[in-house]
Amino acid sequence: MFPIYLDERTRLDPARIDAAPELFALVDADRDTLSPWLPWVDETREVGDTRKFLSDAAEKFERGESITCLISRNGRLVGVLGVHAIDPLNRKTEIGYWLAAASRGKGIMTRACAEVISRLFRDFELNRVEILCAPGNLPSRGIPERLGFTREGVAREAGRLTNGFTDLVVYAMLAREWKARDSSATG
Repeated sequence: MFPIYLDERTRLDPARIDAAPELFALVDADRDTLSPWLPWVDETREVGDTRKFLSDAAEKFERGESITCLISRNGRLVGVLGVHAIDPLNRKTEIGYWLAAASRGKGIMTRACAEVISRLFRDFELNRVEILCAPGNLPSRGIPERLGFTREGVAREAGRLTNGFTDLVVYAMLAREWKARDSSATG
């Protein structure tokens, strides 16, 4: 599956422990913009916390439970895209993502999500991919909206933020919808 090239400058690689210092620095530099939406940011206080995250992610990848993609542009880490809790019985999963502030607004995450979603439907034969976003996180919500996901509703207080619980807007894409989307885009 890896590496995944989005273009000549942008690629996705699996989680690797040696990326911990660079990934921690990236999180630390954007702490103020990430922590309102991602509760783990406040719990990530040192490189060792990031090293543990990457170690756990690599183990889960080996077991086929999840996929953590490190996103690099021009050889430097710019964010993470995670495929969480792959459910082989029901053939579904949820994805989450974040980008460093300097890399936002360039289409990187939309392209990364599109490529990973295509592979989830094709290679893993999943039927459903979900994206859940806090209502106020408009940039994050823009990804599923641009990709044609269906907004299915709101799960009340389904997510924990640093200042309490938040509702989550539930977006979903089915394999047949993605295939139809791809067919219409290329046809």
